[in-house]
Amino acid sequence: MKKLSKAAFILVLIGAINWGLIGFFKFDLVATIFGGMEGIISRIIYSLVGLSGLYLIYDLLANKK
Repeated sequence: MKKLSKAAFILVLIGAINWGLIGFFKFDLVATIFGGMEGIISRIIYSLVGLSGLYLIYDLLANKK
């Protein structure tokens, strides 16, 4: 697995765990650690998680051929 794919996979896992915590317990771990949803670091992490998900979709479709 390429380094970029590994990094993307780890970020998507972080996002999945965070969404699970939000869904089950109404607890946003990223926001709690990094200063709320409006904090710049939280927004960067949310953005990286989203971009990582898109990259993994692209990578999955590209390797399917």
